[in-house]
Amino acid sequence: MLEGALKEHRDQMVELAIDRLKMFEETERLLSARKPLGGPGSRVSLMLSYNGSAWVNTAILSIYLVGNRVTVKFSSKGRDVMKLTESIYRPIFGDDVTFYQGGGRVFMEESLRESDVAAVVVFGFDENILPYEHAFRETGKKLVFEGPGSDPFIVFPDADLELALTDLMAGKFMYSGQACTAPKRIYIHESIYDEFLAMFVDRVKRLQVGDPADERTDVSPVASDLAVKRIGEQLAEAMRLGAEVLVGGRNEGNLVYPTVVKNATDRMLGMREEVFGPVAFTSSFASKREVLDRARSHKYGLRAAVFGGGDGQVVAQTLKGEEDYCHPVNSYTFGRFGTVAYNETRPTSWRGAFVTKPVGGYGYSGWIWETAGGKFCMKQGPNLLSTETSVSMDD
Repeated sequence: MLEGALKEHRDQMVELAIDRLKMFEETERLLSARKPLGGPGSRVSLMLSYNGSAWVNTAILSIYLVGNRVTVKFSSKGRDVMKLTESIYRPIFGDDVTFYQGGGRVFMEESLRESDVAAVVVFGFDENILPYEHAFRETGKKLVFEGPGSDPFIVFPDADLELALTDLMAGKFMYSGQACTAPKRIYIHESIYDEFLAMFVDRVKRLQVGDPADERTDVSPVASDLAVKRIGEQLAEAMRLGAEVLVGGRNEGNLVYPTVVKNATDRMLGMREEVFGPVAFTSSFASKREVLDRARSHKYGLRAAVFGGGDGQVVAQTLKGEEDYCHPVNSYTFGRFGTVAYNETRPTSWRGAFVTKPVGGYGYSGWIWETAGGKFCMKQGPNLLSTETSVSMDD
C-alpha cells in the first residue's frame, strides 16, 4: 500500500512539473510586458544544484521568457541531466540558452567579469556564496541566491495525523531526501509523540531501498559523498548525545537507509545543519510557545509546515510574517520562513513555484544583492526569477 502511495506521489510530482510549465501561458501578458534586466542581448548566469530534476526547466524558462539569454551551469554531479537538457534545448533555443562545461568557481568569476552578464542566479550552499558579496558590490551586478533549508515540520495533537504522515513521508523521502524543501526538523507534540513515531516507523520500514533504475525503488543512493559523510557525523553525534535510532541508521556506500531518530535536541548537528538525505530527526514539544521559539531559532528560513487547529494556525501565521514578496532588509533576517504550509500537502502549497508563486527564504536560505541608484541593497523573501531578472517595459 505504501509503495503504491509513493509511486502515486511521484506521478503527482511529474504532473506538477508539467502544470508549472503550462502556467507560463497564464503569465504570458505579464512576461511580455518585461524586458531583460541588462537590456537587449544581455545574459543571466544560472547555476543549478546537483539535485536538479524537472524543476530546472521552470527556472531556465522563467529567466528566458522575459528576454534574457541564459548560460546554465549544472553541478558536476548532474552532468547526465545537463546532457539530456542540452539535447532538448539546443534545437529549440540555439545559442540563446547555452550550457557551461567548466567548474563553479570559474563560472562565477567569468560571470562577474563579463560585461553582458546582468545577473547571476545561484541554487546552492550559502557558505559558498557569502564570500562573493564584495565582488557583487564592486561590479554592481545582481545576485539572486536560493539556498538550503532546515525546514521545521510541526504537528499538534489536534492535527489530522493521516494527512501529516502522508505529507511527511512524501516530503522527507522524495528524491531520497535530497531536496532543500524536505522536512528536516520534525517537531511532534509530546502527547502524541510515541503514537506518531510508531505510525511513522511502520511506514518507513516498508520503503523499498535500492537501484534507482528499478521502478519498485523508493529510496536510492545519495548523490553527494559529502552529504553521506555529514549524515554519518550527524547520526554518530546524535547517538552519543542520547538520541535513539528507531529504524535505519546505516549505509552501504552512498546508499543511506531510511532512518528515524527519536529524542533529537536542537543542539545536535542533525537539527542545526541541513540533512540532505533520507534521515528524519524528530523531537517532542510541550507548548505552542516552545515550538515556535525552537522553529525560529535557526539560520535557515526557507519553508515550514504546520498541522493542527488553533495553536497551529497561530504558529503558521507567526512563522510566515507579513510580506508576500521579497523586500529590502538591513541585515539577514532570521526566524521567518518564505513559504509556510498550514494543513496542506506539498503539491498544494508548492503549486506554481517559480512561475506564479514566489519562492525564496530568509536568514541564509536566500537573498538578493543588487545595486540601484548607486546604492547597494539586500532583499529577502519569496521572489520570482522572471521579475528579478527583468524590468518593466515602461522603465
